[in-house]
Amino acid sequence: MNYFDAQQYQNIKELQAGEYENCRFAECNFGDQNFSEFKFIDCSFINCNLSLVKISNATFRDVLFDQCKMLGLHFDTCNKFGLSVTFNNCNLQSCSFYQTLLKNTSFTNCDLTETDFTECDLTNAVFDTCNLLYATFDQSILEKTDFRTANHFILSPEKNRLKKTLFSKENLVGLVSHLDIKLE
Repeated sequence: MNYFDAQQYQNIKELQAGEYENCRFAECNFGDQNFSEFKFIDCSFINCNLSLVKISNATFRDVLFDQCKMLGLHFDTCNKFGLSVTFNNCNLQSCSFYQTLLKNTSFTNCDLTETDFTECDLTNAVFDTCNLLYATFDQSILEKTDFRTANHFILSPEKNRLKKTLFSKENLVGLVSHLDIKLE
């Protein structure tokens, strides 16, 4: 497997299969590429299009995604060993994190519309100013998860594990909307 260390990539559309460490990808259009089996360690993706990229058994360790378009990614198929990612200002609509360990993961100002967090471990995760419209939380571990500035989420306390989970008074409606009650 090819190994690339401390490289800068800008405005490219394809990558060679391999392991990328301490690399920076800026303004790249990787839409619909195949990153299966690739390894990214201590890398950053800035203002990149990663929509519909295939990431089966891809490794992401200490990877930052900033201002990226990432529609329809299946993080549930990537290598889950050591998975560590941070998302800032990203569009993650229709992604799947099914059964993924995302402890301490930070989502800041992200659009997570229709994203699947079913059976996900989000212990200590932060959803800072995130849109969670139609996002799915079912049998998810949400202990110490921070939803205080998140909006449009709906989750059932009966179907998820909540303990010391953080909410604001303004977004508590997301916890009871499934009960068909009226709040005024």
